[in-house]
Amino acid sequence: MRITNKMMTNNSLSNINKNKNRLNYLDQQYSTGKKIQKPSDDPIVAVRALKLRTTVAEIDQYYNKNIPDAMSWMEVTESALKNINSILTNIHTQFNQGANDTLSKSDRDSIVKNLQEMKSQIYQEGNTNYAGRYVFTGYKTNTSLIFNEESLDTRYSIAESFSGTAIETVTTVAGSYKISDYNAGTSTVNDFATAPNVVESYRIRLSYDQLDTTVPTISYKDPVTGDPVAVTPNVVSVTDSDTAYSPAAGAVNFIPETGELILGKDVYNAMRLNQTGDIKITYDKTNFEKGDLRPEHYFTCTTVDTKAVPPDPGTNYKFEDQKIQYEITFNQKLTINTQGKDAISHSIGREIDEVLAAVEDVTITEGKIEEVEKLLKSPHTTEEEKVVLNKLKEQLDTELVLKNSILQDKFGAGLTETEKYQEKVSIVIADAGSRYVRLQLTESRLDSQLVDSKELMSNNEDADLAEVIINYTAAETIYNASLNAASKIVKNTLLDFI
Repeated sequence: MRITNKMMTNNSLSNINKNKNRLNYLDQQYSTGKKIQKPSDDPIVAVRALKLRTTVAEIDQYYNKNIPDAMSWMEVTESALKNINSILTNIHTQFNQGANDTLSKSDRDSIVKNLQEMKSQIYQEGNTNYAGRYVFTGYKTNTSLIFNEESLDTRYSIAESFSGTAIETVTTVAGSYKISDYNAGTSTVNDFATAPNVVESYRIRLSYDQLDTTVPTISYKDPVTGDPVAVTPNVVSVTDSDTAYSPAAGAVNFIPETGELILGKDVYNAMRLNQTGDIKITYDKTNFEKGDLRPEHYFTCTTVDTKAVPPDPGTNYKFEDQKIQYEITFNQKLTINTQGKDAISHSIGREIDEVLAAVEDVTITEGKIEEVEKLLKSPHTTEEEKVVLNKLKEQLDTELVLKNSILQDKFGAGLTETEKYQEKVSIVIADAGSRYVRLQLTESRLDSQLVDSKELMSNNEDADLAEVIINYTAAETIYNASLNAASKIVKNTLLDFI
């Protein structure tokens, strides 16, 4: 076959171009550190790179964003729970002191002040927030657990459910006397012959006191037929102490001031066998003090703005579990929040309120005794009046003994309730701790996965620079050789042979 100069020139130029492309390819690998510059360079490497980059991005999201945020949330929650547990220990100490010591007025005042402060602080811990989100309020992270200000214009209709085990025995003093009962100088002189006595009653204590006087709705299951039974309670004032805690056998007394339902014996016998949730009570409350727990976080309820124009149709809240879950790794979610209903309940506040009320009762009775003693020492008091006053003092002394006994019982009940509450909080802390440990284990595993995935991605995408340099040097030598060979071929012409 005849080989012409043009053919040799074309072949030389083609070889030079191929060698130059090879040199350019290796130069790009060396400059970028990557094996390929576009998918067509190596489709298999390109597809694998996309998958590995997606995996690394997901692991990075879990490891550097989701898990640190979840850890911070849980650390804030655990800190608040530990503070609550510490406060409960102090409350237990105060109750223990009250239950075991004979208290002077100054001792009682000190305990009252401490209990009030600690009750306020426990509920204030419920307002703990992380990054502007309340940690104990479930999905409603923009709503505080407690009322931050007094609320007087929003009426809550609250639905509570109880079992028969929630019915308690409560002891009160009936037949108390007031100083105004001493009517000296009148035609009717009180002889104070009847001594105050203790009355035991059955009650259901609602979660709130200072309720509206609207008649609540009450229903329970008949223990024989299982049919629902409705009861309409009598609304009575706590000031009617002789009747409020002594309902008829088939009746129920509702005391709005204390948030109590006092059950007649027949009603008690029917209710006490009811299971969890069988006793249903719906009541209204409009006046909430600063620091009260918000009902929407604990109960199914309806709120109505009483001052709204046009009338407010109401907002309904349904009681349900509200677990905030973070995706912490592939197809794995972890609940990061602790709900207020599981850790911060109304019961401890109600126990403290009852102790404070019992202390106030004792203080009032002591004040009445002091007034009587002043009258006895007065030079204007006749001998006949002193006889009556001494009888009154005797009955007031009896009343004081009874109320001191009730106060001791309240302190004892507070001890028991605090221990139960601490056990509940300890369980919640342990649960939060176990979830935190799981989070730490996941973080450790993701750390290893992130390193491994990045290494795989590097092995897939990154060029071996040592190999690239060797190949580049060889390609450069070949390219220069092709240029040298071409220069010798191209310079030969017909004139060289004349």
